[in-house]
Amino acid sequence: MRDHVLIVGAGQAAAAFIATLRMLAPSRPITLVGDEPLLPYRRPPLSKAWLEEEFSSEALLIRPPQWYEGIDLRLGRRVEEIDRRDGRVTLSNGDRIAYDQIFLSTGSSARRLEAELGGELAGVYTLRSAKDAQRLKAEIKPGRRLLVLGGGYVGLEVAAAARKQGMSVLLIEAASRVLSRVASAATAEHLAALHRARGVEIREGVALLALLGPEHVRRAVLSDGTEHEIDVVVVGIGGVANDEVASAAGLDTANGIIVNASCRTSDPRIMAAGDCALFPLSGRLSRLESVQNANDQGETAAACLAGEERLYKPVPWFWSDQFETKLQIVGLGRDHDTVVVRPGQREGTQSIWYFRGGQLLAVDAINDPSSYMIGRKLLAAGVSPDVNDVREPAFSLATLLPRRR
Repeated sequence: MRDHVLIVGAGQAAAAFIATLRMLAPSRPITLVGDEPLLPYRRPPLSKAWLEEEFSSEALLIRPPQWYEGIDLRLGRRVEEIDRRDGRVTLSNGDRIAYDQIFLSTGSSARRLEAELGGELAGVYTLRSAKDAQRLKAEIKPGRRLLVLGGGYVGLEVAAAARKQGMSVLLIEAASRVLSRVASAATAEHLAALHRARGVEIREGVALLALLGPEHVRRAVLSDGTEHEIDVVVVGIGGVANDEVASAAGLDTANGIIVNASCRTSDPRIMAAGDCALFPLSGRLSRLESVQNANDQGETAAACLAGEERLYKPVPWFWSDQFETKLQIVGLGRDHDTVVVRPGQREGTQSIWYFRGGQLLAVDAINDPSSYMIGRKLLAAGVSPDVNDVREPAFSLATLLPRRR
């Protein structure tokens, strides 16, 4: 097939890539290879609504099955090797497929707990795929005891979903506070207080020493000297990029497939985007695990492949649902030197504004969608409000938004 595009990884970035490529280069033949048997689906609900409600796999799909008509689907198979010299890949079933260009959207995997700590015991789960979520959902029952390892977004979301369904929940975080790598102390304290008020026990600065049980996990031994009877464990200690095949093929990797602003790897015939891609952002290589990044970077890659050169310069955004609280985040607050907590217009709402040298970096909005949207528009326009104005609750930040012409 001439100009054959082979997509490796059937997730959010792949769906966005296909949609854009079909629009800009509709005659290009496409093959989609995915290691799960499902068409590309939405992952955010897996740690939220999926655990609380009745969901079918079809309800998660990004696009309906008929949308993929005309695409050669190779689902439930892995790419084992990329032969760059011969221009072919080898699949887990032995098939070899020739390509002209490859788009890698292999995603990321949940970091697993070491076997010596009890990570291979039955009842210990990670959460990344629909299959993971289905297995975990079967364990969530009133009265059972859940231990969550890690106070990141996935850990907090699972804790909230389990507690709402009557489980006893203990969450431990080895760092001094939850969300220590991704949010300010103000945001972390608000969410930790929310969880504690709803009956989740949170222990910060506490690590796991061991999970015990002959075959199924039964007890957890913690660094604070306590031991706990446990029925289920969820490991939420971060993710690692699925870059093994790319690395074995000789592409530049570093816990992510290194790409330039046009999503090209060190091989001009191979592009990458989404959770697996390490790309330039604000002067450093960055890897983002988010729907926004997968969508927008996938679209950029497809446009560049079709000859419409673009540079990927995102304003990242994320969200998290925990109990009755919605946290919306825009921008990246890393390396900030100033944090301003601004009360919202209703009780229980607030926004947290991150600055460096007077420049706005990011906004966390807690049940405050209007502040989130203002922050998003300001960051997109490159406008930084004065820190003192943000500190003044009576000042209307909306007056700073660029006027439409």
